Amino acid sequence: MTRPPGERSRAAAPGPATPRGGGGGGLGGRIFNGFSHLFLVVWAVMVIYPLLWVVMSAFKSDAEVIRQPLSLIPEKLNWDNFSRAWVDGHLGSFFGNTLLVLVGSVGLTMLLGSMAAYVLARYEFPGNRAIYYLFLSGLTLPIYLAAVPLFKGVYNMGVVFPLLGPNSHLMLILVYVAWSLSFTVFFMHSFFRTLPNAVAEAALVDGASHSRLFFSVMLPMARPGLISIGIFNVLGQWNQWYLPTLLMQSVSGEPKNQVIAQGLIELSVNQGYRSDWSGLFAGVTMAMLPVLVVYIAFQRQVQSGLTAGVGK
Repeated sequence: MTRPPGERSRAAAPGPATPRGGGGGGLGGRIFNGFSHLFLVVWAVMVIYPLLWVVMSAFKSDAEVIRQPLSLIPEKLNWDNFSRAWVDGHLGSFFGNTLLVLVGSVGLTMLLGSMAAYVLARYEFPGNRAIYYLFLSGLTLPIYLAAVPLFKGVYNMGVVFPLLGPNSHLMLILVYVAWSLSFTVFFMHSFFRTLPNAVAEAALVDGASHSRLFFSVMLPMARPGLISIGIFNVLGQWNQWYLPTLLMQSVSGEPKNQVIAQGLIELSVNQGYRSDWSGLFAGVTMAMLPVLVVYIAFQRQVQSGLTAGVGK
C-alpha cells in the first residue's frame, strides 16, 4: 500500500526533541539558572549604584554631601556645580587637552598597529614570529617599572627637541602610541588571520599593489575589529593618569597642558583647602559621560568585532 506524499513527509519528519531532565532542565538546572540571575542582579547593583551615587552627588550642595553622603536624592538640583568645576576648576582646559592628545594618539595607534598586525599576519618572512613576540612582550611589562628610564629619556629628548620634552602634547601622544601598540597588534593580528585569502588573491590578480590591497580591501573588511580596538584604546587613554602625571606638570600653577585625569586629581587635592565636594563630583560626572556615550553608541560594533573572529 502506497502512502500519499503528504502523509509520507509527515511520517518522516522528526518530532520535537525532548530535553533531558524533564523539560525544564530538572531541579539542578533551575537552581543554576536562579543562581546565575541572582549573581547578575547583584553584579548590576554593584556597578550601577556607585555611578548613580556619583551623578546624583554632583547636584547636591557641599552641606548635603557631608550631612547625607549615602542619599541618592538631592534636595535641590544645583546646576552651578558643573559650571564651577568647568570654569573655576579649569576642567574645560583639561577636556581640550585630552581631546587633542586622544585624537592624535588613537589615530596613530590604529594606523601603525593595524599595518604592523597585517604584515605579521599575512606575510611570511624571516623573523616574523620574533617580531610578533617582541610586540607581545610589551604586554608583560608594567608601565611602573619603566617610569625612571621613560622620564629620563623624555627629559633628554627635550634637551635636543623641545617639542618632544616634558609638558609636550606631541611627546604624550608618542608615549600613548608606544603604550597601546602591543595590545593593538595582538588584537588585530588575530583578526587579520581570519580574513579570507581569496579576496586578497583576487585583488592582486587585478593588479592591486600591496599598499592598495591593505587600504582599499583588507582594512575595510577589518572594520569590526578596528572599531573594537579603537574603543578599547579610547577608554584606556582617556582614563590614563599615571603617564600624564609622570610626564605632564602644571606650568606656573596653571593647567596649560594637563589632561582630564590630572584635572580630577587636582580637584580632589584642593578639597583640603576649599571643601568643594560638589564641584569634585560634578567634575567626575563630566569626565565619565564621554566614555559612557562612546561605549553605548558603539556597543553593538564592539560585540560584533569581538565575535567576528569566532564566526569566521
